[in-house]
Amino acid sequence: MANKLAGCKVAVLAVDGFEQAELLEPKRALMDAGAEVHVISEKPGKIQGFKHVDKGETVDVDVTFDKVSPDDYDAVVLPGGVVNSDAIRVIPEAQAFVRAVDGASKPVAVICHGGWLPISAGIVKGHKMTSWPSLQDDIRNAGGTWVDAQVVEDGNFITSRKPDDLPAFNRKLIEQLSSQPRRA
Repeated sequence: MANKLAGCKVAVLAVDGFEQAELLEPKRALMDAGAEVHVISEKPGKIQGFKHVDKGETVDVDVTFDKVSPDDYDAVVLPGGVVNSDAIRVIPEAQAFVRAVDGASKPVAVICHGGWLPISAGIVKGHKMTSWPSLQDDIRNAGGTWVDAQVVEDGNFITSRKPDDLPAFNRKLIEQLSSQPRRA
């Protein structure tokens, strides 16, 4: 699968409190497929991951929201983690980033609680999605259709429920990116 995504550039948006597997596993799968992956956050340095409720690894931030353009990326990945997802959803630059990626019909790949950012960005209406079950009311209230499935692909949206679903999520994301034209 190496180089299947050569020339592809993917943004992973996260802040402190991200679910470790939901950031690291997609990042690794994308890089193994040849994509360039940047972790984008509000502040430079490192962000703290969690394994459910226990502190996990820290991850280096590659670039901050104020120094990046969504036009430079072929897709965005939104890992979950309750703390991360609740904090990032209110960052105007993060909302603008996912709105721009969605507006360009590029993949918006969302795991678990990561669905809160697209909800707050106002881009869920009309989409069929899955998530951690506690977000189903939020998705429905935002005009989306919630389903309980391992992975759901609806247009440019790819959503998944939890860390156990990451293999299916990663396959679907790489499949969709493989069929997309690259940035000019």
